[in-house]
Amino acid sequence: MNSILQKDLNDIENILNQAKQQGVDFLNNLENIPTSKKESIDPTRELNKLGLGSIKALEEFKERLAPLMVASPGPRYLGFVTGGSTPASLVGDWLSSVYDQNTQSIKAQGGNSALIEFETINLLLQLLNLPESFLGGFVTGATMSNFTCLGVARQWFGNQLGKDFAKNGISETINILTATPHSSSVKSLAMLGIGSNNYTTIKTVEGNREAIDITDLEKNIQSLNGKPFILISSAGTVNTADFDDFTAISKLKDKYKFWWHIDAAFGGFAAVSEKYKHLVEGWEEADSITVDCHKWLNVPYESAFYLIKKEHASLQIETFQNSNAPYLGNPLENFNYLNVLPENSRRLRALPVWFSLLAYGKEGFQDIIENSAHLAMLFGNALIENGNFELLAPIRLNNVCFTLKGDHNQEKVSEFLTTLNDRGKVFMTPTVYQNRKGIRASFVNWRTTEQDVKIIIEELRETILDLEI
Repeated sequence: MNSILQKDLNDIENILNQAKQQGVDFLNNLENIPTSKKESIDPTRELNKLGLGSIKALEEFKERLAPLMVASPGPRYLGFVTGGSTPASLVGDWLSSVYDQNTQSIKAQGGNSALIEFETINLLLQLLNLPESFLGGFVTGATMSNFTCLGVARQWFGNQLGKDFAKNGISETINILTATPHSSSVKSLAMLGIGSNNYTTIKTVEGNREAIDITDLEKNIQSLNGKPFILISSAGTVNTADFDDFTAISKLKDKYKFWWHIDAAFGGFAAVSEKYKHLVEGWEEADSITVDCHKWLNVPYESAFYLIKKEHASLQIETFQNSNAPYLGNPLENFNYLNVLPENSRRLRALPVWFSLLAYGKEGFQDIIENSAHLAMLFGNALIENGNFELLAPIRLNNVCFTLKGDHNQEKVSEFLTTLNDRGKVFMTPTVYQNRKGIRASFVNWRTTEQDVKIIIEELRETILDLEI
């Protein structure tokens, strides 16, 4: 064994303890770590010949790289719909690396850690009040979850025409209907060879909404003259957290032939709350659903899961099976995640979620969801009271979409947000909503409190004063 490796092996407990302390120091100091930084490094560092060993590498990390890290797990990081990591999820994430499993099988020699993934999906179905008619698995994020679901939808579409797109390529125009798709769904269409421009945009409901207009949807369906299509709908649009009418869409399933996909990256967790579960009523009739875990479930990046109805299992295998890997066995008889997902290399991504669900239960996550929604409303009301801002849309759940008050301030929005973020106490992201420049604040972090909202409002006020708006 290499001498440096041998030394590290002999010192493994000390190494892990020092790494743990580095993490604890960061988490305990989140309040004082900026949400944005301008630090930089020279990334052309030369690789040394002998190696430093873990302790010296950790020292260099602390000195050179740690200053790049921002307080993204903190309570005032409101950009990108980013959740923080709960203590239980960190335990699961660390142990995923320690045990270092190749998560594939539920019954085979060489490891059956996929049973943990099966159990975790079952727990998630209970959390979200969804039926056991769904099968699921873990991927890196909403993009890969949407890609997985829409990949099977693509295969379904070909199957309706008696064609196997996975084996022979796309030979027909695939009809896609959607109103306000997230960019990850559009990106998935590009990666699947369907084309990022090749979808029909359905009108949205009148009255400052982003949800599908059901009347216009049915009109577009009828214009297809019985041809199959794929519907991409939303459980929580990225700007205003709007929801499509799933009950109405489920009724259309009785009349027309289509694959129904729901992007519920963060909005799906409305199902956990008694106050907000009406927003997803009827979603159990969908063919596939995308849900992120590193958003409102508050586990470390990267974590999301897909749900696809069991009745489509053969189509999923046709889409993703490793047909030239005989060691995987018959995909219909021997379940293996490598035959139903894009990735062949899979860590035990389910474990942080498993720990979280067991640690905090349904009530714990209901508290997180309802507190986030409460804080979003509190923040929105404070913006209105301030007088320098206006809401671009109603607050429906946890996202606040706002801008500087008055059209004459539109050219100042970008400068305002840059200045605000540079102050380092809060981080938000820019957006454009109904052709107006805006700012989006997403409340999903388990640490965020009413005191944080007060701090954020004060930061907004001081930024206004600094820019003399």
